[in-house]
Amino acid sequence: MSEYSSQNASETVRLTSLSSCAGCASKLGQRALAKVLSELPHHADERLLVGNATSDDAGVFAIGPHQALVQTTDFFTPIVDDPYTYGQIAATNALSDVYAMGGRPITALALAGMPDEVLLPETIREIFLGGSEKAKEAKCSILGGHTIRVPEPIYGLACTGLIDPDKLMTNAGARPGDWLVMTKPLGTGIITTGIKRGHASGSSVESAVRLMTTLNSVGAEIAERGLCKAATDVTGFGLLGHLKSMCLASGVSVELESEKVPIICDEVLTLVETHDCVPGGSRENFKTCDPFVEWADAVSPARRALLADAQTSGGLLLSVAEAHLAQVIDTLVEFETLAQAVIGRVVDRADAEPLTMRVG
Repeated sequence: MSEYSSQNASETVRLTSLSSCAGCASKLGQRALAKVLSELPHHADERLLVGNATSDDAGVFAIGPHQALVQTTDFFTPIVDDPYTYGQIAATNALSDVYAMGGRPITALALAGMPDEVLLPETIREIFLGGSEKAKEAKCSILGGHTIRVPEPIYGLACTGLIDPDKLMTNAGARPGDWLVMTKPLGTGIITTGIKRGHASGSSVESAVRLMTTLNSVGAEIAERGLCKAATDVTGFGLLGHLKSMCLASGVSVELESEKVPIICDEVLTLVETHDCVPGGSRENFKTCDPFVEWADAVSPARRALLADAQTSGGLLLSVAEAHLAQVIDTLVEFETLAQAVIGRVVDRADAEPLTMRVG
């Protein structure tokens, strides 16, 4: 028996009971990550089209005049107890980074750390199966992978996609006058915290799982149709954190209408107001972003927490030129995205003005 195992593998174990922090809320905080990356050496290569500098969702490396590789990896600890669903969510989340750049995933490698003396082989198999099925849905081949033994379950994918460099969507592509559009509602971090504390209803859990297992493949379609040049997926740093990265990379500010930001269900705000179901990662997001936000007095504390909520397998945030807005909305409807919400607008930022996100 290993030093970290106190249960017999023949027993049924709740996956979330093995997680110190679940899903994308387990990510290293934005401030800590920025400090680490700032101290790493920079390797110049003219083929590197997108690297760490703009905090984008994936790296992009040119392999020809009209083709580039999109590469990313994402993995996390269990956010739900059902192993198959956990695998689905983790794979969907990893594939999303390719779609957020406008690419299409083609191959992946599975990454897993498992406490094999705690979990049954059948449980581990179900996790892998869930991930494999989502990759298949994305027409992405899992070529193999790597596993290690660890105290907490970890699963995810290292993904490779293809894209035409002229169709790229990045954090640096937002322009004043663009409209901000979301494709999925917020609240997964709050709901999954409610699950762990026994406060989330079955209907809210079902809605959150549906959201977290829905592919963001519409991102590739929008990019290929030439409708958008700036996008990110909304995951562990919350809407405000990912929007902040886009503002910094693009040299712009934004005006956000908080009441127009879609929410999974009304229960999300109740979970915050009544049960304080705000994960630690979301609290860290708020601390990081709050100095850059001008809050209108009417924005409630619960809605402020929502905007910083660490999402797992969240939707896309698109910065869309007004000339293409109607076509983008039509494309989102065509792909039956879970939201087609226009939540704000990109505005100019004067050279002397500090980065500002105005939230009303």
